[in-house]
Amino acid sequence: MDEVELLSYDPSWPARYDAEAERLLAALPEGLVLRMEHFGSTAVPGLLAKPVIDILVAVTSIEEAREQAVGPMEALGYAFWAENPRRHRLFFVKGLPPAAARRSHHVHMIEPSPEMWDLLLIRDILRDDPQEAARYAALKRELAVRHREDREAYTGAKAGYMAGLLARARGGSAPAS
Repeated sequence: MDEVELLSYDPSWPARYDAEAERLLAALPEGLVLRMEHFGSTAVPGLLAKPVIDILVAVTSIEEAREQAVGPMEALGYAFWAENPRRHRLFFVKGLPPAAARRSHHVHMIEPSPEMWDLLLIRDILRDDPQEAARYAALKRELAVRHREDREAYTGAKAGYMAGLLARARGGSAPAS
């Protein structure tokens, strides 16, 4: 069972990102990382979230990252999802049982791409628009109840909202109230 647990915003989340980003930068090969960003709900002040710090790591080459980053990431306690069907992206999880009681960090490695910028745009919209963040929080609460024991279904059910948010942002209009 992969239960969905949402918690009220924790002001320590940005500091937890900063500390982990330092560890990642120290462990990963020099020249591989182009940019590192805290994204997802834990990066939006005041927003309830699954208590997992999402870290986006832009890399020079996903193939180089596949060859050079897995070992250092595993040494930091991350599990690598080698069977990820999204071959343009590497995904690592820190805090999987039995080694830990719960997930603490997700690292998403990707080459700079529209997908990467979309993730950061969503974060920035939610940071800048408290009403939109409140709408998103209400959706998250509803979906967490509906998909309490299915993390993938919970995430998938948010896709339509995210697509609409991006479409409105690209169209230059404010999100609907």
